[in-house]
Amino acid sequence: MTPSRITTDIAGQLVQIVRETARHEILPHFRSLDASGLTTKTSQNDLVTIADRAAERRIADAAGALFPTALIVGEEAVSDDPDLAARLADAELAIIIDPIDGTWNYARGLPLFGVNLAVVEDGKTIFGLHHDPVTDSWIEARLGAGTHRRDAAGYRQRLLIDAEVTTSAGLIPTALPRRAGRARWASLVADYERIGALGCSCHDYWLLAEGAVDFMFADQVRPWDHAAGVLLYSEAGGYGAMLSDGAPYLVARRDGPLLCARSPRLWDALRDKFLMPQAA
Repeated sequence: MTPSRITTDIAGQLVQIVRETARHEILPHFRSLDASGLTTKTSQNDLVTIADRAAERRIADAAGALFPTALIVGEEAVSDDPDLAARLADAELAIIIDPIDGTWNYARGLPLFGVNLAVVEDGKTIFGLHHDPVTDSWIEARLGAGTHRRDAAGYRQRLLIDAEVTTSAGLIPTALPRRAGRARWASLVADYERIGALGCSCHDYWLLAEGAVDFMFADQVRPWDHAAGVLLYSEAGGYGAMLSDGAPYLVARRDGPLLCARSPRLWDALRDKFLMPQAA
């Protein structure tokens, strides 16, 4: 399997798998979940729904039929078997699935969620897809072929970020698990006109790829949140690297944080701020 094997036809089949899954497994439950269809995982805000599990099964089965030798890594499967994610480090070919990215939003009736899918070869993403079920539109990228925004009506636009234009806006999660990190980025709020958090990596990366925000900081680097997104952003002209050592993002890394910015120059400036000594 090489990047050239992710042909236009194969990419189209993956898009159709995700679109059909959204239509049949995700949207029918949106704003109609009852208590039996919603449970928690690690905390009361870490949710999983009946739609998450059904959607992951459907995508895994269909994508697995396209790539019979691939390791299938879904967020819910990893929740049941944490050792599954560790196998990404040695997998020649893998498909990574987030069946509903932004489950908290979805479960609360907020139409800000999506489906993420990545095809990974030897630890490097060669195809990425973020789909918005509500609008039936998506952004997709093949390694070396650019990032494109598309919709059900046939609209297609290549996304290219202007590194010189700044929006004075960025994305930082409001619920960082490492409390010590909060003091390190708090000063950024004063430097930017808009600091936000969507609770959905699908739409975070969408805003990045559209050039609507200047940067995104991710404290956690779970592969279903970032494997597709980093490719989508880089193919649109953006830049992302691990904050600790400046190394490229790889799906097997779990140590974080990850910083994405519209140019290497901005990334360097932001890295200095995020890593500044913590105030006493």
